[in-house]
Amino acid sequence: MLCAHLQLLGEAARFLYTMADPLFLSLWFPDFSGPAMLPHMFAVLQQFPFSEQRPGITYGAVQPVSWNEASVLERRFSPGITPEEAVVVAADLIHDDYAYVFDAYWDLWTPDENGHWLLIPSLVKFIVQGEEFDDGTYQETGHIEIDFGLDSLFVQENIELTEETQVKIRDNVAKLVEFTRKAEMNTRATSRRLWSESEESLPQKLIARLQKVQ
Repeated sequence: MLCAHLQLLGEAARFLYTMADPLFLSLWFPDFSGPAMLPHMFAVLQQFPFSEQRPGITYGAVQPVSWNEASVLERRFSPGITPEEAVVVAADLIHDDYAYVFDAYWDLWTPDENGHWLLIPSLVKFIVQGEEFDDGTYQETGHIEIDFGLDSLFVQENIELTEETQVKIRDNVAKLVEFTRKAEMNTRATSRRLWSESEESLPQKLIARLQKVQ
């Protein structure tokens, strides 16, 4: 009976390891009221390594009061616009109870259906939240919250862990770490948190992943 329970636990653990979770970076700033949001917004966007295949900011939206309200502005940009141009879009609608959403892409190594690795543009969302937006949700998720998509891009749990796979994972993680470092060091951020909705952190997932071949 004990062996059966241990086997079930092992299967459950393997299942949990394959579950991908959204990955976020939250940043907080000392002054984020009204027009003071703009330079922080610009500084963070400036640090981002935009995709060479889909460069620039491709979408912008302005959200009043809470996520339950309709957007007051939505614009798509093709080709993408620069961080300077994105800030100009938001500048005329700066309010402490508004949020501002920008979409951009960066190039990450991703395996295709045949296991061949390709540099593919991957969506990243920048969510800038005024301090009165959605009942002060910035306190939990940051003045600027960056949504990287699923953490599977950095773990690749369901792909055989070959030497090439390790190199590609390392390259993707290095890009994430470098951007996180720049977003904190080259802006006036006073605090940052890299997190997911799972109880298991990205470093824990990477360690568990690499231990499988030890």
